[in-house]
Amino acid sequence: MTLTAQPRTLRVALGDRSYDIQIGSGLLAQAAEPIGRVARGRKVLIAWDENVASPHGKILFHALSTAGFQVEAIAVPPGEASKSVEQLSALWDKLVSLRYGRDCLVVAVGGGVVGDLVGFAAASFLRGVDFVQVPTTLLAMVDSSVGGKTGINHPLGKNLLGAFWQPRLVLADLATLETLPRGERISALAEIIKYGVIRDADFFAWLEQNIARVRDLEPEALTHAVERSCAIKADVVGADERETGGIREILNFGHTVAHAIENSAGYGAIRHGEAVAIGMVAESLLGLGRSDRWTEKEHLRLIDLIAEAGLPTALPEGLLLSVDALLAAAKSDKKNKAGATRYMIPTRLGEVRIVSLEDEVVAPVLRELGAR
Repeated sequence: MTLTAQPRTLRVALGDRSYDIQIGSGLLAQAAEPIGRVARGRKVLIAWDENVASPHGKILFHALSTAGFQVEAIAVPPGEASKSVEQLSALWDKLVSLRYGRDCLVVAVGGGVVGDLVGFAAASFLRGVDFVQVPTTLLAMVDSSVGGKTGINHPLGKNLLGAFWQPRLVLADLATLETLPRGERISALAEIIKYGVIRDADFFAWLEQNIARVRDLEPEALTHAVERSCAIKADVVGADERETGGIREILNFGHTVAHAIENSAGYGAIRHGEAVAIGMVAESLLGLGRSDRWTEKEHLRLIDLIAEAGLPTALPEGLLLSVDALLAAAKSDKKNKAGATRYMIPTRLGEVRIVSLEDEVVAPVLRELGAR
């Protein structure tokens, strides 16, 4: 199947840090023009996931080189383990060895791991150089490529080291998804479902009717899902860029439990989207009885949609995690304040709020989802 989609452009409104998100098919081959509008110089370092160097990275390399940019490339090993000090240092070493100045541009080509890592390298090299996000996974397109959160993991927690550093441009070329493994595609649906729960009940209802079409990359449905997801995230980020006003925290629905699962299981043992799906079920259960508009009916609608997407609604049988380990990992979550563990719970479809909950409240829910 060849994906075709009319290009769409969204604006992330952040004053002098504002930037465009371009969504469409075939954008990589045409990337020199939009990148040329944001680049301050002609020196470009493309950092690509080893798995997407061919063809996606090479298409971009050729497009920029042909347009007169001085392009270098560096490969990043695939997988969550690359969000590390070692890989960050490798990027710094490359930039220093090339003698790049503050007018250089760094381009991240790959999934969320590469985008987070490369963005942090750009934020910290020479106290900040420009970068462009070129997400090649569905998950990165609708989540990590937008919003300026960059960083790496620490052994005690996910994304504990990093910086807010906005890209100059996001190019979401839907054609790159044709080579994405089906499991990765399904994993991304969790973040798309999340947007319906936190901000848009109508979008949630649309997903109930169209999730299979999005999963199977039907162009019209896929384009709408990516565009609406990015629009919601752009709106939230524009209102609360650095998560200081509490608004941006709604994007973390499902993530306190998800990050605890990933940390306890070991990064890479479960896909991020799968962990988010389980985390949404957990935080949905925690929301029951706390709002008269989030009832068993809404909870079951969420369960059904997650299952229809092909995502887990409980811990996989082979993933043996203890309640104590999950609760301990949750205490390291970066959203926590004053020592309290905070969870995002739904109050109705399209609205969530953050609450601090004691371990004895959360433990029964984790057991219900298969923790020991």
